[in-house]
Amino acid sequence: MTTPALLPLSGRRLPPLNLGASAFPHHRATLRLSEKFILLLILSAFITLCFGAFFFLPDSSKHKRFDLGLEDVLIPHVDTSKGGKNLGGFLIHGQGHDEHRHREEEERLRNKIRADHEKALEEAKEKLKKSRDEIQAEIQTEKNKVVQELKRKDSKPLPPVPLPNLIGINSGEPADPDIREKRNKVKEMMKHAWDNYRQYGWGHNELKPIARKGHSTNIFGNSQMGATIVDALDTLYIMGLHDEFREGQEWIDKNLDFSVNSEVSVFEVNIRFIGGLLAAYYLSGQEVFKIKAVQLAGKLLPAFNTPTGIPWAMVNLKSGVGRNWGWASAGSSILAEFGTLHMEFVHLSYLTGDPVYYNKVMHIRKLLQKMDRPNGLYPNYLNPRTGRWGQHHTSVGGLGDSFYEYLLKAWLMSDKMDTEARKMYDDAIEAIEKHLIRKSNGGLTFIGEWKNGHLERKMGHLTCFAGGMFALGADGSRDDKAGHYLQLGAEIAHTCHESYDRTALKLGPEAFKFDGGVEAVAVRQNEKYYILRPEVIETYWYMWRFTHDPKYRQWGWEATQAIDKYCRVSGGFSGVKDVYSSSPTYDDVQQSFFLAETLKYLYLLFSNDDLLPLDNWVFNTEAHPLPVLHLANTTLAGNPAYR
Repeated sequence: MTTPALLPLSGRRLPPLNLGASAFPHHRATLRLSEKFILLLILSAFITLCFGAFFFLPDSSKHKRFDLGLEDVLIPHVDTSKGGKNLGGFLIHGQGHDEHRHREEEERLRNKIRADHEKALEEAKEKLKKSRDEIQAEIQTEKNKVVQELKRKDSKPLPPVPLPNLIGINSGEPADPDIREKRNKVKEMMKHAWDNYRQYGWGHNELKPIARKGHSTNIFGNSQMGATIVDALDTLYIMGLHDEFREGQEWIDKNLDFSVNSEVSVFEVNIRFIGGLLAAYYLSGQEVFKIKAVQLAGKLLPAFNTPTGIPWAMVNLKSGVGRNWGWASAGSSILAEFGTLHMEFVHLSYLTGDPVYYNKVMHIRKLLQKMDRPNGLYPNYLNPRTGRWGQHHTSVGGLGDSFYEYLLKAWLMSDKMDTEARKMYDDAIEAIEKHLIRKSNGGLTFIGEWKNGHLERKMGHLTCFAGGMFALGADGSRDDKAGHYLQLGAEIAHTCHESYDRTALKLGPEAFKFDGGVEAVAVRQNEKYYILRPEVIETYWYMWRFTHDPKYRQWGWEATQAIDKYCRVSGGFSGVKDVYSSSPTYDDVQQSFFLAETLKYLYLLFSNDDLLPLDNWVFNTEAHPLPVLHLANTTLAGNPAYR
């Protein structure tokens, strides 16, 4: 893998730009003041007071008074001849007013300023007597006060909301001892990944399992936000690893802080953090997860401040300043980014009663509905300033993928009431099937990429999620084509399994071609890597749920064994750089999505269907389960799409 940082990193992903941590200076909301700076502040305050006294003290020798510019002042006059009860109009009090009262006022002001000077001098003397440690302790105390005040303001109680009917959150034990053993193996792998992250990368976003230290990428900015902790929580919970879950909850409660000067990917933070926190809340009922999700969502909202309402790709969590990736088609936003917010934002509005989140994503939908689409296809790039498409590149893999997924899942999450989303999904899939889906000479069904009127016969690992999507969307498809789409899902699953089976490691490459005699095989060196991705296993799981064909469990077990054999190291799990080499080198990154998605889908594959049943739960694109919102519970019933 020659340029890993320029390639898609996880789930439904886009390529992040590898600027490195040094590109973003690290600041905190509270300043680290040195004791020298404190003394300088004190002395400057003292000098300011002295100058104030020199210029503004009244000159008593000349007995001047403060002149308000009024020659005559109207003063109410009490008629005392009638017992002081009656106001007898006004006295005119002019130039002959008593000077004695002015002298008293001047003397009082002089005494006050003198007292203030003496107090400032005493405070300065006391500061100068203190040791360096005492001064630092005082600074830290003040910083802690500021932080606690910010937390208090951010932790406003949210309105009580009835939880949806949550079914199947801690079951799924298979009766078959062989399947149970395989499920326990996946759980052991999760424990190995978590324990090593806990030991070597705790609080960092990800882990370098060979170097045994923390790791991060620029999608998280320059901050350590514990991405692996948030991403892994719901997997820990459904596996019954409750001690580890409580460790993560404690870290989040005490350390997860969004008031950082850090530029993050709106898309990645939404699917990993907001999705992960919401899922942890629904599964456990712990309020801290809901509160943190809402705090973070508020930090993302400034990204929508564009001329069109299409959000920027990145936003600074502290300043709210947004921008797009430099490589993205003349400053465009990316379809798979701004189109992968709906699930999380609808749940935010549901939990808070605040329609702002729902309105943001519905505005995006309305704008897209008005736009012309070349050949019925959605290009991957849209300019947030002009509202026009960028280059005409359409993909069901990186840059496009999860947009289509979220159209289908918006319909499912609404208890199949959001028919507008379902229609958009059906229209898009028909265009994709017409223009992008082909059969190879060897009979393998694949999904290519449309580039300026030309079909590129290449499929990415990311695109392999589509097999599961077609199966998930089969029920409810137009023209009674449920059987057709279930079969299409099976064909995609078969193609993606072939991409695994045709390698030395039995793990799939990042992308594979269908040109000439080459089928389901990577050609370029920088497409031969495997970075613990979940999409193929995700499709196996969906196909298992809908067909119960045992081959999907068999294929999933093959992948489990390959990951354990070739990606496992003593410090966790690492991606590999060449799946066609029998002795591969490691990339030394344990991705957070490995714990959030890959291991979760494997565990579900070897569990009974009553664990997170699909009639009650919809998984976001990072595999975080969110409950279906039935009309009786939702705050969004006023929307025409839900009627």
